Amino acid sequence: MTDNALPTSLDQARERLNNALKMAERPLNSATLLAVSKTKPAAMIRQAWQHGQREFGENYLQEALEKQAELADLEAIVWHFIGPLQSNKTRAVAENFAWVHSVDRLKIAKRLSEQRPKHLPPLNICLQVNISREDSKSGVMPDEVMSLASEVATLPHIKLRGLMAIPAPAKSLEEQRVPLAALRQLLKDLQAALPNAPLDTLSMGMSDDLEAAVLEGATLVRLGTAIFGARSTQRIAQ
Repeated sequence: MTDNALPTSLDQARERLNNALKMAERPLNSATLLAVSKTKPAAMIRQAWQHGQREFGENYLQEALEKQAELADLEAIVWHFIGPLQSNKTRAVAENFAWVHSVDRLKIAKRLSEQRPKHLPPLNICLQVNISREDSKSGVMPDEVMSLASEVATLPHIKLRGLMAIPAPAKSLEEQRVPLAALRQLLKDLQAALPNAPLDTLSMGMSDDLEAAVLEGATLVRLGTAIFGARSTQRIAQ
């Protein structure tokens, strides 16, 4: 990707999100673009930041930590951990990220709670839901979300903000909306059951289903290739 290409693609991604919000008759500030920067060099993240992007999603911990160190001079940058999270990586995530989208076990939530430095704001948490019930996907099953959320919401130093999902691929807009609508309903059920929790986040929607996700209430949409170009097949060992 050339130096001029990234600002252009970032503008196009923002325009696509804004068009989807208009189609859904939602305010333009009601959903945030999360730039998925995994496998991309720190220089590209810096360029996106210079073009006004502030929220970045990373999947691979060691790679993310190295980029964070290189970009420590950037103000107001917000790091989201969106990849699978193992117990032996929770401390580094708790210490270096503002958001975690991939919590699907109480054990992981407890470790993040215990390991979040006290001088930092509470760590924002989304529960990852296996909304399409796929054997190949991580996430808590839909019928177990209420029980897990009820326990996570009581933990100190973390803040349960909502739900995340990566539905199975679907061909049409109508088919895409079905699992996303189910996730939206799950969040509504949680809001009713846990009125004191700040449950305001639906992390859903990627390049193939952004419009469907926005129609179903997505508040964080995750775009990677559309902003940064094709991902490298090589990355730093984890």
